[in-house]
Amino acid sequence: MKKILSACLIAGSFLAVEAQDSQPASDSLWDVNGIMSLNASQLAFSPQWASGGESSLSGNALVNLAANYRNPDSTLNWANELTLGYGLIKQGEDPVRKSDDKINFASKVGYRANKYWYYSGLVSFKSQFTEGYANPGDVDRTKISNFFSPAYLNVSVGMDFKPGDNFTMLLAPVTGKVTFVMDDELAAAGAFGVEPGNNARAEFGGYAKFAYKKEILKNVILNTKLDLFTNYLDEPQNIDVNYDLMLTFKVNEYISASFIAEFIYDHDIKFELEDGGMGPALQWKEQFGLGLTYSF
Repeated sequence: MKKILSACLIAGSFLAVEAQDSQPASDSLWDVNGIMSLNASQLAFSPQWASGGESSLSGNALVNLAANYRNPDSTLNWANELTLGYGLIKQGEDPVRKSDDKINFASKVGYRANKYWYYSGLVSFKSQFTEGYANPGDVDRTKISNFFSPAYLNVSVGMDFKPGDNFTMLLAPVTGKVTFVMDDELAAAGAFGVEPGNNARAEFGGYAKFAYKKEILKNVILNTKLDLFTNYLDEPQNIDVNYDLMLTFKVNEYISASFIAEFIYDHDIKFELEDGGMGPALQWKEQFGLGLTYSF
């Protein structure tokens, strides 16, 4: 299946897909838009390549959809966003491994309090599609994640500051966060801060979300988000941090490039440290891709 998916990603890179920019109808209260991109790369060497090297094949797909309700005659505002990403890489004789894997959904409803502030409620969900491994190139690789393991559900109530269409700041002093680990093997090991043998962990605390999206240069779009969470009931000084940065460069009507960076710090996720102990650590990932993009 993975070989077929990789082949489809490569074949798709040679197809011309016409990008379209459509505006909502004048009588529509919904602004629906999205970006779908497909990136692929391949590297091969002849046996006589003197400089050495290792053949590789990779592909990545990303879908970002948004549906926003805006009624100039109403005090209600409703924003929904779904992001799906998945990528595979095959290098040399190593097994196929993931290069990207995410499921992110958020829905925020606001009721206008004054010109820039809204009483708001947010529901968000994050997870992944398939298994992840600490040492994916080894035969005896160690599983560290799976579908719904982890999965994070946040329900937040607070105030949302919206001075314009580009920036939002949600401050939610009342937030419930549930971490799910539905893989029994990972749950038995107490992964992601869940008590060994349990499949979920509930937390109560405060949450802040900052988001900014703008065309900063011609055909260059910046989309960045910062999430902060503190658990009031257990070591509130330890703040969970999730930061996402995406730059999209439109090359022409059919081709675009993107740079994506993600930084995560979660005190409840433990890693093996250089001194041999276990503890939290900064997680980061960056990705650059060039390929087809369809937008609407």
